[in-house]
Amino acid sequence: MTKSNFTRRGVLKTGALAGAAMATPTIFDGSVWAAGHTGFTNAPEGGSVTLGFNVPQSGPYADEGADELRAYELAVEHLNGGGDGGMINTFSSKTLDGTGINGKKVEYVTGDTQTKSDAARASAKSMIEKDGAIMITGGSSSGVAIAVQGLCQDAGVIFMAGLTHSNDTTGKDRKANGFRHFFNGYMSGAALAPVLAARYGTDRKAYHLTADYTWGWTQQESIANATEAQGWETVNNVLTPLASTDFSSYIAPVLNSGADVLVLNHYGGNMVNSLTNAVQFGLKDKQVNGKNFEIVVPLYSRLMARGAGENVKGILGSTNWHWSLTDEGSKAFVKSFGTKYGFPPSQAAHTVYCQTLLYADAVNRAGSFNPCAVGEALEDFEFSGLGNGDVLYRGADHQCFKDVLVVQGKENPTSEFDVLEVVEVTPRAQVEYPPNHPMFGGDEASLGECNPGA
Repeated sequence: MTKSNFTRRGVLKTGALAGAAMATPTIFDGSVWAAGHTGFTNAPEGGSVTLGFNVPQSGPYADEGADELRAYELAVEHLNGGGDGGMINTFSSKTLDGTGINGKKVEYVTGDTQTKSDAARASAKSMIEKDGAIMITGGSSSGVAIAVQGLCQDAGVIFMAGLTHSNDTTGKDRKANGFRHFFNGYMSGAALAPVLAARYGTDRKAYHLTADYTWGWTQQESIANATEAQGWETVNNVLTPLASTDFSSYIAPVLNSGADVLVLNHYGGNMVNSLTNAVQFGLKDKQVNGKNFEIVVPLYSRLMARGAGENVKGILGSTNWHWSLTDEGSKAFVKSFGTKYGFPPSQAAHTVYCQTLLYADAVNRAGSFNPCAVGEALEDFEFSGLGNGDVLYRGADHQCFKDVLVVQGKENPTSEFDVLEVVEVTPRAQVEYPPNHPMFGGDEASLGECNPGA
């Protein structure tokens, strides 16, 4: 490669998955798209296919990006027949057999989104136009995801979103070529609010600090609406720049606001820093309105919890997946990831690994790399065995619906990785909503038409 910000990786070892009992592939009826290999962007003509992994390798979400890259490398290894096969062995769909995708060996290129929309679009554009990537995936920022999803729609390739939690990704900014496995802000609110009310009572006054971009806005709206429905009052919402590293000036006013709960609508390094500042100000030890002051982190990750250390103990939040789950898919993924890297995977790693397998399986079922065929194969696809129970990839908005985990910082962790514990598995039915829900663009929201590109 001549471009310093991209790296092409070699094709990994191929062959049948050792010990994997694969059923006869179930082929999706996509024959209308499958004739020939022309008529769509970057139609693969040789014996390999290139995927584009676009992640934050710098910026406030770089820890998530590093773990995403690890999971992508593991997924490619498994697709090409290396390793133990991981969740390919537990996935309810049985089209993946270690011979790549639709018989083509998998290669990939990587880019650094820098947690900036313009940089992410530029790296995705280069991967599509210069490297021939037929699918783009990744990211740990909803601003980035929405920007890259729009680019992929225009370019005629599939975008399998990485870690994006804003309602807008599959709401007002939804696209026919874009698909999200990760849960969203509404789901966090629906899962978390009843637990907060049961734990802390219904007579609470909440002060929100919110990252000033699409994810923060929709996360705050979701958690405020859900907690207000339980009887809570939202006394203030203060927006904070994504580039902030010191939140002291934002924490100080909380003390005189009359609030007895601080909600940190922050993620990654922002959450680590804001929570640390809140604890330094003594909020966890205060009493307000005759109640113990509480802090809530609506969107948690193990990487964030590890970074915040002792400060996370007892603090509630929600998460998409956790490595301590005991279903067969989760155990298989944790084993594969841990064997390769020496520590358990994060939810960021889990969701991008799943997205890679889901894309590969959809291509196999469609019998074509044409993005419109792949899209049809993913729409209203129901599956299990990937660590989240029974899952639906809803056709109306391309959002996955599955159980949501409520977690809290562990009081007595046994290792640097054992920092969160699952306190409730919220059933899928509790977090579902209609495609035209007002928080998701209402009746005006539309996927538009699939774009196959060239």
